[in-house]
Amino acid sequence: MSMFRIFDVSGSAASAQSQRLNTVASNLANADTVAGPDGAAYKARQVVFQTELMGSTGAAGVRVAAVTESAAPARRVHDPKHPGADGEGYVTYSNVDPVQEMVDMISASRSYQNNLEVMNTAKGLLLKTLQLGQA
Repeated sequence: MSMFRIFDVSGSAASAQSQRLNTVASNLANADTVAGPDGAAYKARQVVFQTELMGSTGAAGVRVAAVTESAAPARRVHDPKHPGADGEGYVTYSNVDPVQEMVDMISASRSYQNNLEVMNTAKGLLLKTLQLGQA
C-alpha cells in the first residue's frame, strides 16, 4: 500500500467523525425541546458507519452509510401549567439522552483527533524520507 493511501483512509475517517460530531451537536441542541404543533417531538439521531474500499489496493476507509432516528420513546413530564401541555397535563420532550450524547461527543472527538495525528505522523515520515534523499 502506498504511503499516500494513509491520507485517504485517515481523511475518510476524520470526515465521518466530523459528521458524527455535527449530529451529536444537533442532538444536544434539541435535548430540551418540546413537541411542536404537530405533536411530534425531536428524535435523537445516530450516524451509521460503513467500510468503504478505496481503490484497487485493498485499503479500506469509512463512510457514513446513514443517519438514523432513535426509536426510544419521547420523555413525558407532567406540567399542566406549561403552554405545550396536552389535555392530560403532560409535556412531550425529545428522546435525547444528554449523558449518552456527551459520551458520543468525547468518543467522536478523540477519533477525529487520532485520525489527524495519523495524517501528521505520515506527513512527518514522508518529509524525513525526502530529507534522507537530499543528504
